[in-house]
Amino acid sequence: MIEMRVNGLAIDGTSKMPVVILTDMEEKRFLPIWIGVYEADAILVALENIEVPRPMTHDLIKVMLEALDIVVDKVAIHDLKNNTFFARLYLVKDGKETEIDSRPSDAIALALRTGAAIYVSENVIMEATIMDKEKYEKEMKEFKEFLKDIKPEDFTNYKE
Repeated sequence: MIEMRVNGLAIDGTSKMPVVILTDMEEKRFLPIWIGVYEADAILVALENIEVPRPMTHDLIKVMLEALDIVVDKVAIHDLKNNTFFARLYLVKDGKETEIDSRPSDAIALALRTGAAIYVSENVIMEATIMDKEKYEKEMKEFKEFLKDIKPEDFTNYKE
C-alpha cells in the first residue's frame, strides 16, 4: 500500500463530472477518481474547512464514530474492476480492527474529517495512476549523472 493524499478536485471536461485527484507524497503519481456531485461537495467542504449550518452525512458519521469510541485508523483504495474503484475503512475499537466496504469518495470524505491516512494498493497504482513526466525525467537524469561518476571502489563493502 502506498500512502496518498488529496491533491484537489477537478471537473472532467468531457463528462462534466467531478474528479478527486489523489497524489503520492512525492507528487510523482496522480490518481484521478470520478465521483458524484454530492461526494465532491462533501470532499470540498472538508478540504476547505467550510462551516456548514447543519452536519453533512460524513460529519454525522464522524460524530457517531467518536460517540461510540471508534477510530478511523485508515482508508484504503484496494481494487479496480471494470473502471470501478473499491475501498475499505479500517475502524478500531478497543484494539480490535474491523474492515468496512466503502465507495472511495465516502472513504476519502471521512478520512479528511478524521485525519485518517489514505492508502492505495500497488495494483491500483500500476493500473490507474498518471505519472508526472517532468519529475520522472528529472529523477532519471539525476540517477544517470550519479551512475556516470560511480567507480567499483565505491562498492568496497559489498560481500558475495
